[in-house]
Amino acid sequence: MKDFIQKLPKAELHLHIEGTLEPKMMLELAKKNSINIPYKNIEDVKKAYDFTSLQSFLDIYYAGASVLITKEDFYDLTWAYLLKCKEQNILHVEIFFDPQTHTNRGIAFGDVVEGISEALNKADDKLGITSFLIMSFLRHLSEDEAIDTLKLSLPYKYFIKGVGLDSSELGNPPSKFKKVFQMAKNAGYRCVAHAGEEGDASYIKEALDILHVSRIDHGIRCEEDEELMKRLKKEQIPLTVCPLSNLKLKVVKTMKEHNIKRLLRYGLLVTVNSDDPAYFGGYLNENYEAIVDALKLSKEDVKTLAINSFKASFLSDSKKLFYLKK
Repeated sequence: MKDFIQKLPKAELHLHIEGTLEPKMMLELAKKNSINIPYKNIEDVKKAYDFTSLQSFLDIYYAGASVLITKEDFYDLTWAYLLKCKEQNILHVEIFFDPQTHTNRGIAFGDVVEGISEALNKADDKLGITSFLIMSFLRHLSEDEAIDTLKLSLPYKYFIKGVGLDSSELGNPPSKFKKVFQMAKNAGYRCVAHAGEEGDASYIKEALDILHVSRIDHGIRCEEDEELMKRLKKEQIPLTVCPLSNLKLKVVKTMKEHNIKRLLRYGLLVTVNSDDPAYFGGYLNENYEAIVDALKLSKEDVKTLAINSFKASFLSDSKKLFYLKK
């Protein structure tokens, strides 16, 4: 099955580029940019990866991101991830980036988006990997700050396909960002949002009914609401599920408890993704392998999940068909 997963063409739709910062690169960039981080070596960094919750992860995530300073840093970070995509036969990616994590440190918005985009363009040309970039608002910050970020993005709209919503979910429901999402939609951005990971099923409904998103990131708590399950199935609203992330952040106690197989068998448009692979112990193929081993998925299940990854993407219908034929 491992070989089958490796050979299968796949897309990844829930990937935070800052979450691909491997310990080695973190230490190298900290040294290059004279950034003081509380880790002396790779082992120190890895010891910090024993998370107890989403917030405990976010604390180190933001500390790690502090080493990203120049346009070249963002290019190098993105290119390293894209080389991993080539290894794992990932043909299309839709990548999140968190501009507020960087602009709040005085990094120019343009340096962030241009560095990432240069790597994505090179991957299209040299590796045959297509991509879209999604700008996420940090939900623990105010909506006014999100609006300021949206305005900053407009001169760079050529590079950005859509907007998302991430960071601390509990206490920061989607409804908090109603205005900025309407502004983003008016500007022509596609809309997605993290919901139903820490927050309950009501967060998913808010993301759909108030933010009018076309895709839910995570969404695994949808089972708490039977009517929501029926709606997700009927409307084929995609869920970008991240199994190893859910395990590492204690959303599930063991992978055998994960509900992705039930969601798939119910008929939902679920996909597999790696979220923040440098922190959660595996890239896309490792996420597939983890659920295959724990949940005894068949080759047909795995194939369906891979097909769903293209169906749920923002690719054109003709491009989706091109990949599905593969």
